[in-house]
Amino acid sequence: MALTKREGLERRHQRVRRKIAGTAARPRLCIHKSLRHLYAQVVDDDAGRTLCFATTNKKAVRGEVKHCANIAWAKKLGAEVGQLARTAGIETVVFDRGGYRYHGVIKAFGDAAREAGLKF
Repeated sequence: MALTKREGLERRHQRVRRKIAGTAARPRLCIHKSLRHLYAQVVDDDAGRTLCFATTNKKAVRGEVKHCANIAWAKKLGAEVGQLARTAGIETVVFDRGGYRYHGVIKAFGDAAREAGLKF
């Protein structure tokens, strides 16, 4: 039985999530891509809380460009999430790539978050 792209993504994401979980000491940094925007958040799974959140889907960005799900915006978002996490007192995280390959946009986001001071 052939899987659709969405079903394959969900399967890969479940496989990743079985292996990682965010704690208070080391929360989970997860990223989601849509066709137009990127969304990232730092989550404490034990408490069930989002500690910080950033997205390219903001009013200031919406008028600027139509598509923000590219490498340039991933770098900006990674730096922003890294800065927000550092101000919240978070230094180490577990990276949840969301079933996506660590390649292209996801790699650019991860590298920018590392440059901003996050360790994973």
